[in-house]
Amino acid sequence: MSLQKRLNKFPKIALVTYPTPIERLNGISKYLGRDIYIKRDDLTPIAFGGNKLRKLEFLAADALNQGADSFVTGGAVQSNHVRQSAAVAAKLSLGFYALLENLINTKDKNYLTNSNRLLLDLFNAHVEEVEELNDPKAQLQEFADRLTVKKPYIIPIGGSNALGALGYVQASLEIANQIKDTGVNFAYILTASGSGGTHAGLAAGLFHVLKSIKLIGVSVSRKADEQMQKVASLVADIDNLLGIKTDANINIWDEYFPPRYGEPNEKCLEAVKLFAELDGVLLDPVYTGKAAAGLIDGVKKRRFSDNGAILFIHTGGASALFAYHKL
Repeated sequence: MSLQKRLNKFPKIALVTYPTPIERLNGISKYLGRDIYIKRDDLTPIAFGGNKLRKLEFLAADALNQGADSFVTGGAVQSNHVRQSAAVAAKLSLGFYALLENLINTKDKNYLTNSNRLLLDLFNAHVEEVEELNDPKAQLQEFADRLTVKKPYIIPIGGSNALGALGYVQASLEIANQIKDTGVNFAYILTASGSGGTHAGLAAGLFHVLKSIKLIGVSVSRKADEQMQKVASLVADIDNLLGIKTDANINIWDEYFPPRYGEPNEKCLEAVKLFAELDGVLLDPVYTGKAAAGLIDGVKKRRFSDNGAILFIHTGGASALFAYHKL
């Protein structure tokens, strides 16, 4: 059975209604002396776009099939996942409740009230601040149990369970078709790796449709060993869900996330500025900025052994730039 037929067994709501484009980054390519392309998942159609919409196609369908009347989830104050989930809840006339943590321990009013946090208010999201989401599964369940809504549906952090990760198994098929149309010889695909769903979905999907292309995940939140276990566990869950066998290498680069999640470093800021100055592409300082730092540094240090083109997955998040105005 084809991978697409296996995916078709799982209902989804069409939130990403068109293939997001793959474009050559002419300025970055000239700067690095290497063919660099970008998959524009920042251009998905709802609430400033981003990768989480692909996961929410499957998660929202599951919620509605269960008769849910609200979403419950959590993340950082400037979470892209929470922002996109709140928008989808509004689109589907569902309630929305979120636990928010201030991971970088800032008192900056702009960070705490602007950008993604501002959008939550516009989407009529109900939020509760917590000191830390150190046990998110239990904390979200306890939060849901306290709500007065009839049927809350808990979405894991980042939408990153096996069902949500199917969004990027599906995206792998989209990428395969687009690459075929370009006629370009791609050697690598690079993505930010955080909650792990995007990375795991790509790892599972690409193994079955583009095995010759190496996938690199740039960790934005933890060391390689821990992130590798997280992604590998999700790949195993995807395999169980789809009835497939994925034997892909999980490649993690972890040099670019310090000092911590949500706090940019010098190479991240340089990458954000370079993408803007050279190609007019806006990255964020939490996910895509650090992934792009890995891309740029990796080319400079010759970490990409094959000379083929590199495809950078832009997972969105540029709306968070406005919360980092002091950068």
